[in-house]
Amino acid sequence: MTEKQTNNPLHGLKNEQLLTELVEFYGWDILYEALRLACFKNNPSVASSVKFIKKTEWAKDKVENFYLYRFKRMPRPSKQQFALKPRERGFADGIEPRAPQPLTPELIAEMKQKAQQDYELQQQKKRQRQDKPVRRGKPSRSTPRQGEQQDPWSSWKTK
Repeated sequence: MTEKQTNNPLHGLKNEQLLTELVEFYGWDILYEALRLACFKNNPSVASSVKFIKKTEWAKDKVENFYLYRFKRMPRPSKQQFALKPRERGFADGIEPRAPQPLTPELIAEMKQKAQQDYELQQQKKRQRQDKPVRRGKPSRSTPRQGEQQDPWSSWKTK
């Protein structure tokens, strides 16, 4: 039995066809700059790249994500959708792929620099939250005041 396939531009698309479309539009240099896969730099060919992508799951996911969100410019996935592999994600009915995003090495460098800055800002905010002391309620007193007796049940008795 076949499942009803969700609206997904990757449905029925073979890796070879996907890679051919990307190479025709962007070229090997742009693909290497954007994805940093050695198979796009060192003596690139569609056949050798498809072979590498088939063997390497993370590279396949990287190329398919690039195809969906840069080439087809589909809307970004939710956290639940992002947990799925690109071929398993679906899009709402009526959402159509748009024209590919034009990329240049300079634009890719700017995008990577902005992503790095955003990451560093997030890490800095995370460190600041960790450095702040957490205060909850009144500070507890470990030693009794002068003239007070130390009674662990004293707060219970006053309630």
